[in-house]
Amino acid sequence: MIRLLDYTAAMPALDLAIDEALLEVAEQQGSTCDQLRLWESVSPAVILGRSSRAGVEALPDACHEQGIPILRRTSGGCAIVAGPGCLMFSLVLSLERRPELRSIDEAHRFVLGKLAAALGGRVAGVRRAGTSDLVIERGGRALKFSGNSLRVRRTHLLYHGTLLHRFPLDLAASCLAAPPREPEYRAGRSHGEFLTNLPLAGDELRGLVVGAFEASGLAELPPLALAKQLLLEKYSQHDWNFRL
Repeated sequence: MIRLLDYTAAMPALDLAIDEALLEVAEQQGSTCDQLRLWESVSPAVILGRSSRAGVEALPDACHEQGIPILRRTSGGCAIVAGPGCLMFSLVLSLERRPELRSIDEAHRFVLGKLAAALGGRVAGVRRAGTSDLVIERGGRALKFSGNSLRVRRTHLLYHGTLLHRFPLDLAASCLAAPPREPEYRAGRSHGEFLTNLPLAGDELRGLVVGAFEASGLAELPPLALAKQLLLEKYSQHDWNFRL
């Protein structure tokens, strides 16, 4: 069973801390009950991957001028911009129940396959592309609306990603540099040429994601005490966010 947690914090840094706290609690408790969290940042933020270099993947001066923080998540991958209009989903999955997901390729196949099937029933041309993207095939071009990353621990996996649906796409160009690496299908396109929004309302998109993973029942509130500790000690700290 996958339990649903629909919870957005008051600041994006705390949202990132909650994702790590959910993974940490699952590890500590040895829970085999999986969770799906949905959230949508209340304000724009650049979110670096665990090994991203802020000065390479983001535009720090431009972000500062716009009042957009640069944060860092616990998983890998390249930098993204989150904010209103970008639905975020976070899965905490038991590796005891699904040991095959220890393989990164299998984890991407499992999650993105379910999402592509659910979204493709409403939007023509949805498919997986590259290692961890979802795109809409339109006019012979693959336009990205979802990027995803993961972190594997001893007994659990955190898999989280983006789903653009009413996001101001020009924000990506104003906050992010050209990526240091890109999938072949991107073919050197700029952020504006490469990204798109899903033509779905937020509530419908939420419902499709819940249905994709057959989430039922409500999870308990997130472990806010641990999340706030992580926020204080890590996610609000310059040494973490700009460590590379």
